[in-house]
Amino acid sequence: MVMILFLNFFSIIMCIYILQIETSTSVCSVALVESGQVRQHESVDEPHVHASRLTILIQTLLDRENIGFGDLSAIAVSMGPGSYTGLRIGVSTAKGLCYALDIPLIAVNTLTGIYTGFRASQAQLIPYDLYIPMLDARRMEVYCIFFDHLGKVLVDTQALIIDTTSFDQYLSHYDRICLFGPGADKLESSFSDVHGVDVIAGIQTNAVDISQIAFEKYQAGEFEDVAYFEPYYLKDFVATTPKKKVGL
Repeated sequence: MVMILFLNFFSIIMCIYILQIETSTSVCSVALVESGQVRQHESVDEPHVHASRLTILIQTLLDRENIGFGDLSAIAVSMGPGSYTGLRIGVSTAKGLCYALDIPLIAVNTLTGIYTGFRASQAQLIPYDLYIPMLDARRMEVYCIFFDHLGKVLVDTQALIIDTTSFDQYLSHYDRICLFGPGADKLESSFSDVHGVDVIAGIQTNAVDISQIAFEKYQAGEFEDVAYFEPYYLKDFVATTPKKKVGL
């Protein structure tokens, strides 16, 4: 309790700079946030460039704002679920910075970040609507969380194989079911004729979206153990090996 009160008082009188990292999808994104307000952000949407571009984006971001690594108060990272490779790169970079700078690590569920960003982009969310942010888990499977209009988690993070009947049990309780996020785009044609289910396409991950949650966690002193923290993969990684050609 004493630590939380100290952090709240400290955040009032000092500028709190949090560097935020989002690498759970093809989007590699970073943001610099000052006491909960976004100062600057950088993103690149290109697969397989996270390892080569992430540190460059971070340095570019800090240079643009004339902020040194020593000025940072914490590192916040999108923890997953999502791409195994992307998450590993983002989390290892965040942990390395925390070790080097001796500052705390904050982790935010990627799906919660997507929901928070979506909610911020809307004038208001409608009661009796169900909001489901999604990440692609390959084929017709997604990672998702079910939220109500107030941000209450109704069904926690899960992997779900989707067909046109997946949400039938919820349609009797909600006026509309909104599917959005990188995992929802592939469902647009499947649900185009399903009454009560709307797919909102084009919503991507962004480091900006975890700003509110990251700052609240900083104020509450909700930090991860840097030594033991791992990405939230949700499912075990299954490596595939190419089949041997016969007759050669």
